[in-house]
Amino acid sequence: MTGTLYGIGLGPGDPDLMTLKAHRLISSARVIAYPAPDTGPSFARSIAARFIPEGAREIPIIVPMRVDRFPAREIYNKAAVEIAATLENGEDVITLCEGDPFFYGSFMYLYERLSERFACEVVPGVTSLTACAAQLRRPLTARTDVMTVIPGPLPDGEIREKVEAAQAVAIMKVGRHVKRLKALLADMGLLEHAGYVERASLPEQQVHRLADVTSETAPYFSMILIYKGDEAWTLPPSFSS
Repeated sequence: MTGTLYGIGLGPGDPDLMTLKAHRLISSARVIAYPAPDTGPSFARSIAARFIPEGAREIPIIVPMRVDRFPAREIYNKAAVEIAATLENGEDVITLCEGDPFFYGSFMYLYERLSERFACEVVPGVTSLTACAAQLRRPLTARTDVMTVIPGPLPDGEIREKVEAAQAVAIMKVGRHVKRLKALLADMGLLEHAGYVERASLPEQQVHRLADVTSETAPYFSMILIYKGDEAWTLPPSFSS
């Protein structure tokens, strides 16, 4: 009998937003795997830290935090070998993933390497998308609106085309692109429709109208939400963060 690989969605950061199933599996885990930067603590582990049993074996997957692309394939290949050896010994592996495992989640890279050989179970989590909408206090989309999720690093021309074709838009991975994105949306006449959320659900959370954001860079965990559909939804006049 081989073990089962679990991909556990932890939600956006607040441990209270973890599901009961995630809590149960983590609390009884004997082996825990999670992504971690090459400098500093693992965000995924920090969310689940108080639920990890004492004595559980930990497998950190060290992923360098770089602007340029790094050899991610080699990193996940190596991690898959170590996790596979544990599964072959009959032990389950609980893999932590901030947000949802299959929504820009790191777990998907282990899943594609191991799911054909071992039993796998994915536990969904609250996504940053829905967490940011809740903190912005405006619904994401409705009825027959088309919603589009756009990575911020895309070129302006591609972003403009995708925004024009949708009624609701989420721009993720804002980071160092925030000034450029704000200028693009201003040129499109959409600043009044755009909200900005960083570090949703965490103590250092910030929520603003995008028009009020003056910094030239933003954290990796930041998002711009736009609604331009038929519903009469507007942003609150101010936010307290």
